[in-house]
Amino acid sequence: MAEKTNIGIVGCGTISGAYLKISKDWPILNVVACADIDLARAQARAEEFDVPRACSVDELLADEQIDIVVNLTIPAAHYEVSARALEAGKSAYNEKPLSVSREDGKRLVDLAEARGGLLGGAPDTFLGGGIQTCRKLIDDGWIGEPVAASAYMMGRGHESWHPDPAFYYKAGGGPMFDMGPYYLTALVFLLGPVQRVTAMTRITFPERTITSQPKYGEKITVDVPTHVAGTMQFASGAIGTITTSFDVWGGRLPF
Repeated sequence: MAEKTNIGIVGCGTISGAYLKISKDWPILNVVACADIDLARAQARAEEFDVPRACSVDELLADEQIDIVVNLTIPAAHYEVSARALEAGKSAYNEKPLSVSREDGKRLVDLAEARGGLLGGAPDTFLGGGIQTCRKLIDDGWIGEPVAASAYMMGRGHESWHPDPAFYYKAGGGPMFDMGPYYLTALVFLLGPVQRVTAMTRITFPERTITSQPKYGEKITVDVPTHVAGTMQFASGAIGTITTSFDVWGGRLPF
C-alpha cells in the first residue's frame, strides 16, 4: 500500500466540506488537522468529517507531521497562508485564485522552488474525462485546426445563497477570479498558451444586498469588476472570447 500523505486544511468555510468529503475517496490522503480563524468552525468540520484535530492556523502550520497544506481561505489570505506553509517546509495547494496579484503569485512560485516544496492550485477540472477527451480529439485531428473558442459564465452573484458572500466582491473576488479560472484553464489546456489579452470591465451594482442567511439584509460595497469581457489571442493563432458576470439575472447561453 502506498504511503499516506498527511494533509492539513486551513479555512473551514463552505467549500471545505467538498474537499473533506472527497478526500475520503482517496486512500493515499490522510487529513490530520483542520484550522480556521474561527476555532469553533474548525471544530465543527473536524467533528463532521472525523478529522483527528482542530486547531489554530499557527498550530497547523507548525505541525511537523503535515506534508501538504490545503489553503481554502478567502482570496485575500491565499498568499500569506501558502507562503507561511512553504516557509515551514511544507507543500501548498491553493483554492483559486493562487493569489490576488501576479506579483504575489510569482513570489509563491519562487518560494516553492527555493524551499523544495510543491505548489499547486485549483482548478483541477481539466484532468477530468470530458476535457481530456476533448484534448485527444484535437490532438488526433478530429476537428481539424481549432480557430476560435468562446466561454461564458453569467449569473446574479452569490449574495442570494452563500452564507458569507462579501469576499466575492473584494480583492481576489469577482466573476473572473472566482469562476474564470475554470474556463481559462480549460482553454489553455486545449489550445495552448495565450500571447495577447484585451478586456473591458464594469461594476454594474456598486452596492449589493445579502438575501441569504444568516446575514440577510446586510449591504456589501463592491470593490471589484462584476462584469468582464475579454478577447485572447493564442500562440497557436486561435482566437478566444470570454465573458464572466455577476450582473445577469437571466439568459440563455450557447452551452
